[in-house]
Amino acid sequence: MSIPDSLDDNAVTPPIDVADGLDRLGLALADPIRREVLIRLLRGTHRPSDLAAAIGTSRSNLSNHLTCLRGCGLIQAERSGRHLHYQLVSDQLAGALRALLAAAETLTPPTGSGESPRAAATE
Repeated sequence: MSIPDSLDDNAVTPPIDVADGLDRLGLALADPIRREVLIRLLRGTHRPSDLAAAIGTSRSNLSNHLTCLRGCGLIQAERSGRHLHYQLVSDQLAGALRALLAAAETLTPPTGSGESPRAAATE
């Protein structure tokens, strides 16, 4: 995996377009349902009703999350007859998500309070 040419080695902050992309990825990954949708879409296309059933959420709740992911530019829908099938927008995104999942598996638990950042954030 390479670093985009738009990132200068001496830059303090990434260019606006790269920062915007990172913000959209962060927004998508910050929510457990959206993370689950993205992980499931790594395995291929899915209909919303199948995603909702597999994740254990209502169709209306899932619809809100799909709208967010579409707005972030991470997923797209294709119509097949009367049904929509959702998929990731690119193989590059799929590779990045796989790399993040692999990196997350190698992280050691946080030190200090004994709480995970996720548990601390929900209090």
